[in-house]
Amino acid sequence: MKIQPKVRGFICITAHPEGCAANVHRQIEWVRLQELLPKPPKTVLILGASTGYGLASRIVSVCGAKADTLGVFYERPSVNGKPASPGWYNTVALEVVALRTGRKFYSINGDAFSSDIKSKVVRALREKLSPVDLVVYSLAAPRRTDASGVTYQSVLKPTKQVFTSKTVNTDKGEVFETTLEAATDEEVLQTVKVMGGEDWEAWIRLLAKEGLLVPKATTVAYSYIGPEITWPIYQFGTIGRAKAHLMETAQRLHSFLSETLQGRALISVNKAVVTQASSAIPVVPLYNSILRKILQEKGLEEDCMQQIYRLFSGLFGGKEDWVRESETCVRLDDRELNPSVQEEVKRIWQQINTENLRTLSDFDGYQKKFLQLFGFECEGVNYEADVNLDRPMRHLLP
Repeated sequence: MKIQPKVRGFICITAHPEGCAANVHRQIEWVRLQELLPKPPKTVLILGASTGYGLASRIVSVCGAKADTLGVFYERPSVNGKPASPGWYNTVALEVVALRTGRKFYSINGDAFSSDIKSKVVRALREKLSPVDLVVYSLAAPRRTDASGVTYQSVLKPTKQVFTSKTVNTDKGEVFETTLEAATDEEVLQTVKVMGGEDWEAWIRLLAKEGLLVPKATTVAYSYIGPEITWPIYQFGTIGRAKAHLMETAQRLHSFLSETLQGRALISVNKAVVTQASSAIPVVPLYNSILRKILQEKGLEEDCMQQIYRLFSGLFGGKEDWVRESETCVRLDDRELNPSVQEEVKRIWQQINTENLRTLSDFDGYQKKFLQLFGFECEGVNYEADVNLDRPMRHLLP
């Protein structure tokens, strides 16, 4: 069966197994060219392990730290002749590499917010692996059902007032103005419930209670702040309120872990990259297209993999090539927020329109990077060949 990309708004509803594998192998080869982490974690739990920063964290753990890993994700296998989701194919490709190197590599597919999946993780760590050195929290979801059965829905809105700004239709390559109404108090509350730190804290306290965190264990969650251009929808929007709660949670967890295990909790504030989650945020795809061009010209561009390797090198090797903002916050967005970079972004932002989109930004590169998330436009893949869509995981736990 031949698979072609079918894009609907900010999502591609098809995925190519060979392309996803090629994308994963490219990242693996990059990590293998780097130095092994000198003080690596031995066992890593990644919550949200199949795409974006979570996938990068698992690749670095397997190939840069030689660690055993348990990955949790919510992905769709191939059913009735339809492709699996890209995260499924990503994980299958990484599993093959991990098992060849002798690493323990187990996966659990389901809603990481749920009590059922938390119980399965506890059982898996006891029966298949060991207490963990590192817990990575990299969940991105539009809704969450908590332990009491209440479901919350997140929204992407400003909180202070109506917000109008430029954005881009990523299908048609058209720049236009979009207007977003301000969120209600209830929408802010629900977004914080979904995207804040409540679930992260529940995970860490559960693992500690069950004796599944080693002494001096580390947990890290990922966040984003961004520049002034995106603040109304991001830092001062519903997402920003959720991320502020995430920061507060990091402080509580750090106090808890340092007192009980001499451990640590922190937030890594990362740069803007092309991910499935970021593509859904108004304004961000256009900003990302501009930013990519500038960072490439200055030799400062990094993808998820390079960011996470830089983070892990500091956490588990002492090479802190980033700014430590506080005891619980490190900044890997230093290159994005470099004043010379942001001045150039502001200048282009004022000028950009549909006609000059491809000359003033790297919109073509953004589109290619977006499609590569789903396994398309990857080098060395024959997209005219028939492919087998069914790719089972060997160590997918029930």
